[in-house]
Amino acid sequence: MEKIKRLTVAETFKQHDALVGKKVDVKGWVRTRRGNKNVQFVALNDGSTINNLQIVFDLSRFSEDQLRAVTTGSSIHVQGTLVESQGKGQNVEVQADELEIYGTADPAEYPLQKKGHSLEFLREIAHLRPRTNTFGAVLRIRHALAYAVHKFFNDKGFYYFHTPLITASDCEGAGAMFQVTTLDLNDLPKGEDGKINYNEDFFGRQANLTVSGQLEGELGATALGCIYTFGPTFRAENSNTPRHLSEFWMIEPEMAFYEIEDNMDLAEEFIKYCINYALEHCADDIAFLEEHFDKELTSRLRFVVENEFVRLPYTEGIRILEESGKKFEFPVYWGVDLASEHERFLVEEHFKKPVILTDYPKEIKAFYMKLNEDGKTVRAMDVLFPKIGEIIGGSQREESFEKLNKRVEELGLTGMDWYMDTRRFGSVPHSGFGLGFERLVLFVTGMQNIRDVIPFPRYPKNCEF
Repeated sequence: MEKIKRLTVAETFKQHDALVGKKVDVKGWVRTRRGNKNVQFVALNDGSTINNLQIVFDLSRFSEDQLRAVTTGSSIHVQGTLVESQGKGQNVEVQADELEIYGTADPAEYPLQKKGHSLEFLREIAHLRPRTNTFGAVLRIRHALAYAVHKFFNDKGFYYFHTPLITASDCEGAGAMFQVTTLDLNDLPKGEDGKINYNEDFFGRQANLTVSGQLEGELGATALGCIYTFGPTFRAENSNTPRHLSEFWMIEPEMAFYEIEDNMDLAEEFIKYCINYALEHCADDIAFLEEHFDKELTSRLRFVVENEFVRLPYTEGIRILEESGKKFEFPVYWGVDLASEHERFLVEEHFKKPVILTDYPKEIKAFYMKLNEDGKTVRAMDVLFPKIGEIIGGSQREESFEKLNKRVEELGLTGMDWYMDTRRFGSVPHSGFGLGFERLVLFVTGMQNIRDVIPFPRYPKNCEF
């Protein structure tokens, strides 16, 4: 083949005005093939866009033997002339001059055919599902959102801070953690009391995969000012719901000298920035997902970015729910940890705006949250969205050594001396929040199950691929 710079399908469409009438070089995978005895049409996709590039093979120039291996799933290399398309569905197409076949896919065995496949079936072949239109769109949006996260914080002067994945502390105090060990599980060393002797383990103590980078993130904030983490976290809860994963990615900014109001302002600005970025840079993918999965997707995204978030104390939220007259599946009373149905009622039916719920009872929130003067509530904040409920959780952190130490003792937490040092030496008011990245991708794509917004989901009884 003639040496021509290869263009992606996305680049070909973007530059089509300048390329019409010129020879182009494209490579990709065959989505479909159709035609008659005179001409064959192949839909080519290379993952750079939701849109396929039509390749036209004139059978006066190509034999059936040459095209026999051009089947759905096969990968090919084509050179030809880009011309304006005479058919519907595309502006331009490639009149093929030369063909090279890289890899074939036996139609009898290739599981991704033109017919629609259920999302449940595609989870069983997660190694191939990125090749579908749906997951190509989801993964491109996921990339765009990840880039937006880094750009937002970098442009605001935050530092990307890497926190450990292996830890000896439990940030949330929940205990649902994956243990990390090199001990022989068939011959565990035990002490005289019959308990496992972790002195023999790799780290000399019990270690786990992290549930959050927040505590270490606070250490960074009290040195660098404003930091953010963005990395994998792990929860060993036996949850088989559409909203839970055992391995997921968390974004956790921590800011020195931020009060709770500053924290809320940042959370609102951040989430609006990310959604706006996706709307601007992923229009074709969002339009595809809206057409096939969620007819209200764009309007719901606009709903978030075009409305000011309501700031609502938890106590007032409980009053609204109690007086609503609505029958909820889970009871409402002061002190309850709100369910998704409660959160969505406040957002979708009562205020018709996103809501930031604040000042929760201390008993249902983590030990590190700053106690309010009433002694009963803490300076927590949860950002509530339509359809999804809570998408961000955060708080002003307790900067008082005495108050935090009392809370640590009440809960019987151990091994926290390193964390308490941030309150012993130069303590400052500081705040932060956490955003589960997959929750954000779920919201922006309109998908229904969180297992469908991460390439290879991990959940109970599933660790394939």
